[in-house]
Amino acid sequence: MITYSFLQQYWWFLVSLLGALLVFLMFVQGGQSLLFQLGKTELQQKMLINSTGRKWEFTFTTLVTFGGAFFASFPLFYSTSFGGAYWVWLAILLCFVIQAVSYEYQAKKGNVLGKKTYQIFLLINGILAPILVGTAVGTFFNGAEFIVNKENLTDTLMPVISSWTTPWHGLEAVAVIWNVLLGLAVFFLSRVLGCLYYINNIDDDEIQTRARKTLLWESALFLVFFLTFLVHLLVQDGFAVNPDTKEIFMQPCKYFNNLIEMPVVLAVLLVGVVGVLFGIGKTIACSKWKKGIWFTGTGAVLAVLALLLIAGWNNTAYYPSTVDLQSSLTIENSSSSLFTLKVMSIVSLLIPFVLAYIVYAWRALDLRKINGKEMEESEHTY
Repeated sequence: MITYSFLQQYWWFLVSLLGALLVFLMFVQGGQSLLFQLGKTELQQKMLINSTGRKWEFTFTTLVTFGGAFFASFPLFYSTSFGGAYWVWLAILLCFVIQAVSYEYQAKKGNVLGKKTYQIFLLINGILAPILVGTAVGTFFNGAEFIVNKENLTDTLMPVISSWTTPWHGLEAVAVIWNVLLGLAVFFLSRVLGCLYYINNIDDDEIQTRARKTLLWESALFLVFFLTFLVHLLVQDGFAVNPDTKEIFMQPCKYFNNLIEMPVVLAVLLVGVVGVLFGIGKTIACSKWKKGIWFTGTGAVLAVLALLLIAGWNNTAYYPSTVDLQSSLTIENSSSSLFTLKVMSIVSLLIPFVLAYIVYAWRALDLRKINGKEMEESEHTY
């Protein structure tokens, strides 16, 4: 019989997988941040924009699905974070809104703002979106300033369960250096993936050469920030949950212990790291090799999945409160009802079909590599 606990673990896995896929799909943001660095002519910039323009909706859809899955499976997190740290989430939403507007309107006739304005909007999205998302995810490990009091549900005048204890409402996350380090790691990873994607997707010698040169430095910066964050994560005190009393307490090296106590998750992390490094290394070493995006992309998904799993599995508070430990959210005290999780689990069986459609659509879009001739002759370009 499927238990309530199993369903809670299952839905944390699905939410973590969606988060990991979102990080991979941020190659779109990484590519946008490289627009003026890799594209020196108007035609080259047009190729770069059309390359990511054919995929940006995948990223946006995954972001919406990630938020929807979190809301449905762990509604207390949604109400606490989205209702309290709203400045961060509004900033992220604004970044993606200007991205959508930019792709749709930059090539429209009668564009009063000019194409360059919308390209700058894409650049802003490419820089801020990964940093903001990574910084927000950093609070899963370093905590946020909120209080949860479920007894407030009986207050007929103001039945507010969660309250934020700082007027910054989420922006205070940037004051924690480890959150920012994760944000920068996600940013430079997105640029690494952007380079690899362009190498695979665009048939232009100059862009290929610049992308390979840029890849080396972006990879070095990514590894510096990611490894610094990872080492600190593995040695820091973590937010543990007593399985018997449900009391939350600080445990030394909690996230390192989670990896040791869950060897499958550790294996996933190691395979992911190897995949990331292999895709980068071979692309740099072999000037004709163009498949690095698939190895590094898959590796990134696995590595991020492992990190998110150790944030919530194995009796760990995935959204800790730094002002009141017992207000911290766990997959047990913040999940939907047994009935809701059961119904959603049935719906989740459709996920493989959705993924199959995404693969089909991706392959259809990539039947021909983007080149200058196509940009000059096609009427359907961004």
